[in-house]
Amino acid sequence: MTGITHYAAYIPPTRLPVGARGNAPPQPGGPEKAVAWNDEDAITLAVAAGRNCLRGIDPQQVDGLVFASTTHPFQEKQAAALIARALDLRRDAHSTDLGGSLRAGTTALRTAWDAVEAGSSRTVLVIASDCRMAAPGSALEANLGDGAAAFLIGNQNVIARIEETHAISDEIVDVWRRTGDPFSHSWEDRFVIQEGYAPRTQEAVEGLLAKLGRSRSDYARYVLYAPDKRSHTGLTRALGVQADQVQDPLFGRLGNTGAAFAPMQLVAALEEAAGGDRILVASYGDGAEAISLEVTEQTRKTDPPRGISWHLARRRPVPSYQHYLESRGLTPHEWPGSDGPGLSATVHFRERDDDISFRGQACRKCDSIQFPAQRVCETCFARDEFDPIRLADRVGRVVTYTLDFFFPTPDPPTVVSVVDIDGARVHIQVADCPPEDIEIGMELEFSFRRIHEAGGRPNYFWKGVPLA
Repeated sequence: MTGITHYAAYIPPTRLPVGARGNAPPQPGGPEKAVAWNDEDAITLAVAAGRNCLRGIDPQQVDGLVFASTTHPFQEKQAAALIARALDLRRDAHSTDLGGSLRAGTTALRTAWDAVEAGSSRTVLVIASDCRMAAPGSALEANLGDGAAAFLIGNQNVIARIEETHAISDEIVDVWRRTGDPFSHSWEDRFVIQEGYAPRTQEAVEGLLAKLGRSRSDYARYVLYAPDKRSHTGLTRALGVQADQVQDPLFGRLGNTGAAFAPMQLVAALEEAAGGDRILVASYGDGAEAISLEVTEQTRKTDPPRGISWHLARRRPVPSYQHYLESRGLTPHEWPGSDGPGLSATVHFRERDDDISFRGQACRKCDSIQFPAQRVCETCFARDEFDPIRLADRVGRVVTYTLDFFFPTPDPPTVVSVVDIDGARVHIQVADCPPEDIEIGMELEFSFRRIHEAGGRPNYFWKGVPLA
């Protein structure tokens, strides 16, 4: 039996009220969407979701990683390899990027399922993550949100067994983004829905039901991708399923998260599911794909994950639409970004353990923990007597801090602190924390974020965030 053994999600805590677009005053309690802030992108969201999924699990047991996204920051560099390094997976764990379609998230699930079923892998981590942008003020902008979902696929202690999949391919120009385009584009809405989304998704769902010999009433929950709430309602009616069978698409709270949208709804459905429930997941993009899952009794034995409900409760409204535009780099600046080479590739390679894996060292002689790596122990002066340890999964405490008004950020000041991590002192930025809330002794966990874009490329490190 192969299927999902663990799952989790990540939603940026920042929320943009949809009514605030154009700098209108937001309406309390009105619709909003989750937006990644200036130090977040598809990779950092993926790392956060992956870490949430692997809580309590040795990452060295994972045999592979499949990363699905349409907003991978690099054109010619594998995101999955970077994510695997940040998650401390084995070096021989295979890594794969999937993109080019909004149904890449469900395709990644199918790819991992095939690998485990075939016996080439025992456990495969699947992460779907997207940070799509639409032109400011456009109709598309109101519906797009940011987020990520992660699933561990295996054949032991399965929470939801993957029964069957069905996919169709169809070439249509409806939603697209060329290389170098900052914004997603969409053709006329009626054409997109009537000629693309609705008939193809319905065809995939009906094809899956026919393949399994099932009726619509056999499923407790339908997880349906949709470009917007109206289209979602129309597809529900066309399929002839009952309203209480349909998973809430979270328009007005989350937004359409692209390749991660159907997987994130699946996370929400699994949070509420009981043993014996069947879930049908359908996604769309240049065709459509449907997956049938059966929830097992193992779901009752699993600790609640950091899922959709956990993240939706953590929200911080954007002060204004202008702040949002600045966080996305959509406002003009006096000085352009650096055109220099940025950080030396040699230095980056040499310090990967420090920067990407956030790996410190423990002295074999006195057990003191230190960061960054060095040859002589600061405590007992032993030489070359260290074992590597991962600091990203530990809790730190603020020793001292300062507020930096000069570091480039859309929401100054930047909180910079010295954090004690079980004896190691680390100089680190603090994110998701208003300046007035920082205090000495505050407990922090750690989040993989973008630090700067020197050299015309994103550069990553870890930041402290208030302990959840």
